[in-house]
Amino acid sequence: MSVAEHFFDTNVLLYLLSGDDAKADRAEDILGEGGHISVQVLNEFASIATRKLKMSIAEVREVLAPIRAACTVNPLTEDIHELGLQLVERYQMSMYDAMIAASALAAGCKTLVSEDFQDGQIIERVLRVHNPFVDHL
Repeated sequence: MSVAEHFFDTNVLLYLLSGDDAKADRAEDILGEGGHISVQVLNEFASIATRKLKMSIAEVREVLAPIRAACTVNPLTEDIHELGLQLVERYQMSMYDAMIAASALAAGCKTLVSEDFQDGQIIERVLRVHNPFVDHL
C-alpha cells in the first residue's frame, strides 16, 4: 500500500513530543514516509501543544514544518463537514473523530493511522484504521 494512502490523526503527531521513546520513534518513522493530514489535525496539534504542553507558537511551527513538508495538508470543506455528520450518525463516533475520518475519506486514503479509533475498524467499506503502536511495541 502506498504511503500516500495514509491519513494521520492528531495523536500520531503528538507522539513526536512524547516521553515514550518507542512511540516517539515510531511516530517519526511513519510520518517521515508521508501521507495526508487535514487542517483540523494542524489545529488540534497547535491547540494541545500550546495549551497543555505550554509550547510557544514558534516551537509549534518548528515541530510542524517537517510534517507539513512530508504530508499533504487537506482543507476542510462543507462536504467534509456533512460527511462527518453522517459518520457520527452511522458509527456513533465523536464529532471530531468523525471529521478526521471524513477528511481521510475525502482525500482518498485507504488507511487512517490513529490510536484513538478501534484498530482494524473499517469505515465506509474503504478506510481501515491502523494503530501503529500496537504491533510495534
